[in-house]
Amino acid sequence: MLTLDPKELTVPKLHQYLLGAVGPRPIAFAATIDATGNHNLAPFSFFNVFSANPPILIFSPARSGRSNTTKDTYNNVKVHPEVVINVVNYDIVHQMSLASSPYAPGVSEFEKAGFTPLKSDLVQPMRVAESPVQFECKVIEVKELGTEGGAGNLIICEVVKIHINEAVLDENGMIDQHKIDLVSRMGGNWYCRADQQSMFEIQKPITTCGIGFDALPKDILQSTILTGNDLGHLAGIENLPDETAVNEYKLLELSDLFLSLEDDAKALEKKLHLRAQQLLKENKLEEAWLSLLSFNN
Repeated sequence: MLTLDPKELTVPKLHQYLLGAVGPRPIAFAATIDATGNHNLAPFSFFNVFSANPPILIFSPARSGRSNTTKDTYNNVKVHPEVVINVVNYDIVHQMSLASSPYAPGVSEFEKAGFTPLKSDLVQPMRVAESPVQFECKVIEVKELGTEGGAGNLIICEVVKIHINEAVLDENGMIDQHKIDLVSRMGGNWYCRADQQSMFEIQKPITTCGIGFDALPKDILQSTILTGNDLGHLAGIENLPDETAVNEYKLLELSDLFLSLEDDAKALEKKLHLRAQQLLKENKLEEAWLSLLSFNN
């Protein structure tokens, strides 16, 4: 394993390691205005949501690692502490990228990147009409993390109004993760698209407690087929299926497999572990357990 001391790396190389490893990162497409009222629009991937009560978003327009200059966005919020954070989806990703070009202060990225400005309700910066979600924010604090090139500047924002395109909502009026089609930043020139091919669902153990690795049967824990990720999935079950359920499943679903391999226990165990692994990929946790437990029943 490569082990590095950040203090021994150049800022560009450290920057590449950080961004290559920490991702995908959501994108804050930040609209601000300068002291004379000129509109600015720029994307930042040092960004996330940090609180719901109060609703707080934080993004960081870092100092240039090459020239140690500060971003127009940073300069703008220092004199006019308001911002609209627009969410970026696949439909606007190339326009968003174009807006990151180093245009001179005072040049409108709305115009350069072909975006439609919308008047905000409570703040002066404009919203991006093409963005599926727009957060009007008051800047409550700017925290400078350093004075050298590459240093971040945390723009801590309180959301005061939210605008959501109804086309991305589900039947319950909540944001549908497939419809919104979000994009995020990776390292280098790479982006990530959160579509049906890349997303998967894991039930959160908020009100439940899984049995844990320490409760896994030894033959399952030492499987040469099941990965650590598979075992973590298995260990998330609250209660193991009882013996009756295992026997019924074995009789109805696995009888042919047991008959064909009744004289080869090793091959049977391998087949059951492979079957369980596939069931886990399909998020069929209980069936995976029924398959595994049938080996010793």
